[in-house]
Amino acid sequence: MEGAIADYSKAIDLNSSYAPAYDNRGSLKRAKHDFDGALADYNRAIELNPSVEDAYYNRGLVKKEQGDWDGAIIDYNKAIELKPDDATAYDNRGVAKFYKNDLGGAAADFNKAIGLDSKDAEAYNNRGNLKRLKGDLDGALADLTKAVELKPDYALAYKNRGVAKQSKGDLNGAKTDYAKALELKPNFTAAQKALDELNKK
Repeated sequence: MEGAIADYSKAIDLNSSYAPAYDNRGSLKRAKHDFDGALADYNRAIELNPSVEDAYYNRGLVKKEQGDWDGAIIDYNKAIELKPDDATAYDNRGVAKFYKNDLGGAAADFNKAIGLDSKDAEAYNNRGNLKRLKGDLDGALADLTKAVELKPDYALAYKNRGVAKQSKGDLNGAKTDYAKALELKPNFTAAQKALDELNKK
């Protein structure tokens, strides 16, 4: 990764007005959790080319990681304005709205994401988790099952489905899902805690 960052830095040295190099370098920095460096690169990419959807979307991801939900929503709004068929932008905006407690807005965005991309496992997981919180356990199970069908290594979706099954009283099914989540992600603290608590019963 350091080599790739160095290559993009070299490209920027050669052409400091090349927006994609900043955008790509920002994504590498984001992967390294250098959020300040990533934001600086995305800001520069947008300054150079305000019509690049990727830079707004990527900057929204950084703001989401930092808990800046309002900032993230603003960037996702712009990304969607520039690319209205970007399912992942709707999905991520839905997550930001969820954390802002705009559950109706979140549901609408998850629905839109799935409408645009019926294979978006993350959107099914997010919508399923939202349905569970709103008390629609059957709807939650349907969405979370779809998520793991589309992405069989999706530990979070198994854990969330386990919670939904537990809420429905299917304790054995919940244990199986928590165990699967831990098999896929051994350090998954929330799944381990949920399984331990069930095993005590």
